[in-house]
Amino acid sequence: MQTERIPVYERLNDRLRTALGDDYRCGDKFLTEREISHQFSVSRATANKALASLVSEGLLEFRRGIGTFVRRDAIHYDVRSLVSFTEKARAAGKVPSTQLISFDRVDAGQTDAMVCEALGASPESKLWHMQRLRLADGCPVILERRYINQSRCPKLTKAQAAGSLYHALTEKHSLAIAGADEIIRAVLLTASDAKQLGVPANSPALEVVAVGFIDDRDSSPLWWERTLYRGDQYEFHSRLGPIRTATPAQGRLRQTK
Repeated sequence: MQTERIPVYERLNDRLRTALGDDYRCGDKFLTEREISHQFSVSRATANKALASLVSEGLLEFRRGIGTFVRRDAIHYDVRSLVSFTEKARAAGKVPSTQLISFDRVDAGQTDAMVCEALGASPESKLWHMQRLRLADGCPVILERRYINQSRCPKLTKAQAAGSLYHALTEKHSLAIAGADEIIRAVLLTASDAKQLGVPANSPALEVVAVGFIDDRDSSPLWWERTLYRGDQYEFHSRLGPIRTATPAQGRLRQTK
């Protein structure tokens, strides 16, 4: 009886998976195409095909100009509640850090009209404006742009903005945060945003545009943000309830021009 022959690159995949489990940890740099070809006595084309297969399976990730790395576990984003990035990163076994790109006080009239409307701000109102890059184990995963009503936390500091902002707002400024309204959509990163996040231009990302509210009688708006999450580092999780009868749709299709 003739046995089915397993393709060379599939056998190579099995050997590489074994090596991943035995010799590497998340975030480690993996073998190059040349090293695989030499170590396993296969052609460069076969090595390249095996690497591409492991990348598509989510076991490896390719970083342009640097090499191929053992994929880090994705950080979960729970769409049902607000949880600080610091806590989420630590829960995933990673070390969180923040690069504060900018921190300024600006007139609301200098911002986009959409921001003013969302925050209920007059043109003369003062807003804190910040840009932050959030990192997990030194890897950039979130690029955040945020405006905050300055009247609600007039003594917000640069040092506080460089740490856990949720902690600063609730503990240092005694603000009770009720939650946020969010719009989440898939986008392709511009060249400048991709550079900040350490990925090639047009890489996939998840964009969250949100307005956060204070837990007061009027549910006053506190912040407006536009935040980009690297598509290869984040997973958005939600738990849906039971099947219900038809109701007005909560989601919508964007109109294309």
